[in-house]
Amino acid sequence: MPPSSEVAFYLRGLWLLFLGKKEGLRLLDISDRGMLRSFYAALWCMPSMALSWYWWHEAYLSGMPEGVRTGAVFFVRLAIVEAICWMVPLILIGLLLVAFGVRDRFQAIIVVANWLSVPFSYAYSLLIVIALFLPALHGLVAILWFALLLSLVFAFSRILRFFVRDQPLLVTALVMTLLVPGMILSELLQRFLGIYPT
Repeated sequence: MPPSSEVAFYLRGLWLLFLGKKEGLRLLDISDRGMLRSFYAALWCMPSMALSWYWWHEAYLSGMPEGVRTGAVFFVRLAIVEAICWMVPLILIGLLLVAFGVRDRFQAIIVVANWLSVPFSYAYSLLIVIALFLPALHGLVAILWFALLLSLVFAFSRILRFFVRDQPLLVTALVMTLLVPGMILSELLQRFLGIYPT
C-alpha cells in the first residue's frame, strides 16, 4: 500500500493539473504499474467509506421497527455494492476509450479517477459528520453535497483535458460514465440486496 507521502505526491499532481499546470503530469505514475497501484486508493478511502456505511446503517434502522438489528451481513452487502460501483464505471470508461480509438489513455484516466476519489471521499465524509451531529442542518448538507458533486465533475473534466485534448464530447462522455452508472447501480443493488432505507 502506498505511504501517505506517495499519495500526497499524486494528489499534488492532480492539484497542479486542476490549476492548468502541466508539470503535474510528472507527479503521476501513469504506467501499467502506476495504474494498478492507483487501486490502493480504495484502501485509502476505507475510513471515509466506513463512516458512510455507519450513516447508511443508521438511516436504514431509522425506518425499521424498534429493536431490529442487521448484523455484519449488512456491511458485507454495502461493501459489495461499493466494489461494484467502483469497478463498473472504470470498465465502461475502458470500453468508451476503445470506441473513440484512444485506448492508450486508459492508464492515465484510471489513475486520475482512482486518486481523485480520495479527497472527495473525505470531503463527503465531512458532510456526513455534520449530518450526524447537526441534524438540523440537513438542508444545508444537501446543498453542499450537490455542490461537491459539481466540484467533482468540474475537477475531473478539467484534468481530463490534459489527456484527451480537443475532444469535448469524449470528456463529457467520460465524466458521465464515471458518475452516472455508479449512481444508478448503487440504488438498484441496495434495493436488490435489501439494504435501502425505507
